[in-house]
Amino acid sequence: MTLEDEFVNAIKQHKDSIYTVCYMFSRNADEIADLYQEILIHLWSGFSKFRGDSKLSTWVYRVSLNTCMMQERHKQRRPKSVPLSIDLNLFEDHDEDTRQIAQLYKRINRLDKFDKAIVLLWLESMSYQDIGEIMGISPGNVSVRLVRIREQLKQMSND
Repeated sequence: MTLEDEFVNAIKQHKDSIYTVCYMFSRNADEIADLYQEILIHLWSGFSKFRGDSKLSTWVYRVSLNTCMMQERHKQRRPKSVPLSIDLNLFEDHDEDTRQIAQLYKRINRLDKFDKAIVLLWLESMSYQDIGEIMGISPGNVSVRLVRIREQLKQMSND
């Protein structure tokens, strides 16, 4: 199997995880597509150097988070632009569960980048060990941060 074939298989296997990370950093479909493409570029650039010291999923998450956080920093430096508006929202749904999920994500998006990334990984049902490995902190620190993040989310209003 060629390196390209291995890469394609890895991307197919982790596509949902990559999109989840992108979705945590943006709700704009075009921006999500741009983030996804940027992540693929970074994954491809480092794929041949991946030694397998960690699980492939951990490495993919780490690259995805770092890429999105880097893009977020670049975006903050650029002047604000006004996006074109189309009256179609593919992400919108009107049932109660969807509204509650939207409120939760709205609150999560108000967290700092590091805490947002921890919550994202926790919502993906990752173990504290895996989250710690990806974020570069101990599993105990993950636990403490999640307790603090939950309290912070409870204190937020629905603005």
